[in-house]
Amino acid sequence: MKYYSLNNKEHKVSFKEAVINGIAPDRGLYFPEEITALDAHFIDNITQFSNEEIAYKVIAQFVGDEIDEASLKEIIKDTLVFDFPTVKVEDDIYSLELFHGPTMAFKDVGGRFMARCLGYFNKDVQQEQVTVLVATSGDTGGAVASGFLGVDGVNVVILYPSGKVSDIQEKQLTTLGQNITALEVNGVFDDCQDMVKNAFLDEELKDQNLTSANSINVARWLPQMFYFFFAYKQLKQLNKEFVFVVPSGNFGNICAGMMAAKLGLPVKHFVAATNVNDTVPRFLVTGTYEPKPSKQTISNAMDVGNPSNFVRIQEIYNQNTEALKAHFSSFSYTDEDTRKAMKSIYETSSYVADPHGAVGYLGAKNYLKTNNDLCVFLETAHPVKFLDVVTDTLSIEVPIPTQIEAVLDKEKKSIVIDTYSDLKSFLNNRTL
Repeated sequence: MKYYSLNNKEHKVSFKEAVINGIAPDRGLYFPEEITALDAHFIDNITQFSNEEIAYKVIAQFVGDEIDEASLKEIIKDTLVFDFPTVKVEDDIYSLELFHGPTMAFKDVGGRFMARCLGYFNKDVQQEQVTVLVATSGDTGGAVASGFLGVDGVNVVILYPSGKVSDIQEKQLTTLGQNITALEVNGVFDDCQDMVKNAFLDEELKDQNLTSANSINVARWLPQMFYFFFAYKQLKQLNKEFVFVVPSGNFGNICAGMMAAKLGLPVKHFVAATNVNDTVPRFLVTGTYEPKPSKQTISNAMDVGNPSNFVRIQEIYNQNTEALKAHFSSFSYTDEDTRKAMKSIYETSSYVADPHGAVGYLGAKNYLKTNNDLCVFLETAHPVKFLDVVTDTLSIEVPIPTQIEAVLDKEKKSIVIDTYSDLKSFLNNRTL
């Protein structure tokens, strides 16, 4: 399997190179050269396969022969160490819970898969340390830190916006130590993301062996296809057309869902539900893609003004906006809308949704105003990760899971930076 840059289709690399490089030299995201649909018999009989078997069939073509079959299956086994249950919230609306992993966020799958791929590529060679450079708006940092903790030959540097992640999210990415370093940026997520992209293109940092663990990296992005197949497996017997509603910030998750559909997963429609950072909903109305500086909300993991993965979505649909709009809608919601949804879900179903899941639920309700299908919204993080918002909104106590208790009393350790030059200085000297 080869991957080409979305800025230059003539620039092609292997899966290994795409994973290690993270982003193309021309700043383009990597995209697979071929996408081969899975056998229809497999899709029709998906309930007969284990999650590990499904994941292998889904990802194998994108890895090719660069990881042998036995090792890839072991990587998948080590990645899928938790459940992905669907929960009925109300008629025709189900929650797909993606928060049962080590950091209680959907990004645990991508973080663990990528970490193990890098470990495989590093295992038989004597080479300099690889530095995984990642920007986070909340959950990515914790998932990457957990996935890469203690991995030989890999150092992780996480950039996060100061004061714009929840207390628990901050604890998860600043308390692990070992090969994990947190850089606290005086700015917003887009500033963090721009710094990471600039570092990859900086000729003076070429000897740093930089790669990314954001969803711009194919090994973080593609494993997210698994969730959609797992949900279909669980709900197939309902015999209704599927619509996936995805709380969206950087649009990697919903883009992975669209890739799943390209592989043959029967999905009628996708809905991207955003907060007030509404670049994509505005694009679908105006036809003009106009990023704006991100705004802080209670669903902070979606506080992205210029979603990186939207270019991949456009590529999936061959740059045909009308074809995209036939299978894709996007709606935005305010914090007030989100809190009202959290209350409504709890009062009618006794279901506790985090702010991101609540935005997904709103997208499902919006879609069902004019349609009669099965909507599955992705509950991307455990409510405890947004404890202040949940307890304030619902006036309830949320039990603290073991995974979260483990970090609450640990000491935060971060390095504050203001500019790209600060990041560059750190990478060159590992100190400021």
